[in-house]
Amino acid sequence: MRSRRHTIADDLRQQITSGRIQPSERLPSEADLADRYKVSTLTLRHALAVLQGEGLVEKIHGKGNFVRRPLRKTMYVGGWGILDPWTAAEPALRVTVSSNTVQAPAHLATLMKVSVGSPLAEFTCLSYEGESLHGLARIYLPRDLAPAGLLDDSASRQAAARFAQLCPLQTAVRETVCARPPKTDEASALRLAAASVVLSITRIATDSTGRIVEAALLTFPGDRIDAVFTTHPMTDERQARA
Repeated sequence: MRSRRHTIADDLRQQITSGRIQPSERLPSEADLADRYKVSTLTLRHALAVLQGEGLVEKIHGKGNFVRRPLRKTMYVGGWGILDPWTAAEPALRVTVSSNTVQAPAHLATLMKVSVGSPLAEFTCLSYEGESLHGLARIYLPRDLAPAGLLDDSASRQAAARFAQLCPLQTAVRETVCARPPKTDEASALRLAAASVVLSITRIATDSTGRIVEAALLTFPGDRIDAVFTTHPMTDERQARA
């Protein structure tokens, strides 16, 4: 026998998929829905959490629960460290960027091989389509490597608007990719249910001396991103060097 929350989720899902409730439409308040289905507000929230986990409903803090539009996926291009420029440049997507100087906490100091407390330039980027979030990026550079003016709002927005690498292109880049549940701060920033899955990419850029010149922590909702990595065959010249 199906639980009451799943019965409610089934009914709301049928209304959404049949078009009775349209994309971007706000659902009745949780109190009104709980009264309609004659259940507690807690049970009603559990039912909505089922639909949120399926990507059919999105809860926007202070505004309510909305039917999500089918989202166009963005593309992460491995080896370049940027979103696909055609997708990222479309007017439907916008990126907000904030910049700051921080002292490296232990986990960043270990990641970037610097002393705890070392000054880092930090860029936090959020990518949106309408009210829906597509991705979160936290990008770190040693403070002495941040070009003059890069921490100004206008400059950082231009530099990071497509999650572009801020480091020189001649650096070596290592990317580690995994799927996992979102951390608490990621779930809050991306408005995700705790049961969601995110694609997490840690990108480390190293210069010719072995110094880490950029660390990027990228988090994308699993249903809104494709990651593409291309392997190039070695040329005879490169094989000879090996």
